[in-house]
Amino acid sequence: MHTVILQHVPFEGPGSILTSLERHRGTVHTCHLYLGEPLPQLTQCDLLVVMGGPMSVNDEVEHPWLREEKRLLGEAVTGQTPTLGVCLGAQLIAAALGARVYPNRHREIGWFPITATPAEGEMFHFPSSAMAFHWHGETFDLPDNARCLAASNACRNQAFQVGRRVIGLQCHLEATAETVGLMLTHNASDLLTEGPYIQDPGVINAATPERYAEINALMARLLDYLLAGLSR
Repeated sequence: MHTVILQHVPFEGPGSILTSLERHRGTVHTCHLYLGEPLPQLTQCDLLVVMGGPMSVNDEVEHPWLREEKRLLGEAVTGQTPTLGVCLGAQLIAAALGARVYPNRHREIGWFPITATPAEGEMFHFPSSAMAFHWHGETFDLPDNARCLAASNACRNQAFQVGRRVIGLQCHLEATAETVGLMLTHNASDLLTEGPYIQDPGVINAATPERYAEINALMARLLDYLLAGLSR
């Protein structure tokens, strides 16, 4: 099994996703788009993981590679390549499928619960309620044929699924103490804005190892779901 990770900035990496993928005993390649590295060929990709970043999906002038990335994601969905989008990655999948991405009413930064929405049949089932880490200012409309899987008080669309092989997450279930620390360092200006869903850095850093273990276990279960039944 071969996984390709699309990374948009050096400080928002895959976190616990790498640990989860080790159990599948495959190879992993990270495509650093901010360095101008070429996009992968989907024919050689068993799993596509699209990470976060501080830019908007609409910033195509500043980041022209966004156009080709969205084209690739549209092809991945059409071809049923198992695909996971995290934060910006979820917004990119939504945009690639024709949905609108725009500023959310509230910035959501810190630890806040998500609540599952009813999931049917073979769709991925979130726990009824789970704590998650968040860092975003934009949101998206659901693409056509997508089903919402989870919501939070600040953001209606926290997770969605398209078909059997594509899931987008607005929240960061892959977060570790290290990745959160990097986001606090590089995105510190985001915390200068006041809002009901923006936590103090001290509160964010107070998260226990057990809290990280819980969200990382949920991410591992989600990856197992996306990869179930793959023969190669």
